[in-house]
Amino acid sequence: EVQLVESGGGLVQAGGSLRLSCAASGFTFDDYVIGWFRQAPGKEREGVSCISSSDGSTYYADSVKGRFTISSDNAKNTVYLEMNSLKPEDTAVYYCVADRYNGCYYRASYEYDHWGQGTQVTVSS
Repeated sequence: EVQLVESGGGLVQAGGSLRLSCAASGFTFDDYVIGWFRQAPGKEREGVSCISSSDGSTYYADSVKGRFTISSDNAKNTVYLEMNSLKPEDTAVYYCVADRYNGCYYRASYEYDHWGQGTQVTVSS
């Protein structure tokens, strides 16, 4: 059974940093693309970033490019999202997602079958 467990969310002031973690289990890490979506109140889910361990490809939404960095530790089956220069508009529930794809690029939320429970990120102004 695929399991994704997020951690690392919290409350931070604008300009601050947080690191989210997604611990994955139940599948072969290298065969999957793992990423992050976020959803703010009253807004659609937004694809933030993803990473493919098989070819090293990554994707970032324009809204986070240059501020967020995704990485993976294959030995720990864990993906990290380092978030710097946070803005109030980054406030959302962040979800870890995974599915069996080759290569990482933009995919819509419905294209991912596996989702974590989400972790709240709140950025105060």
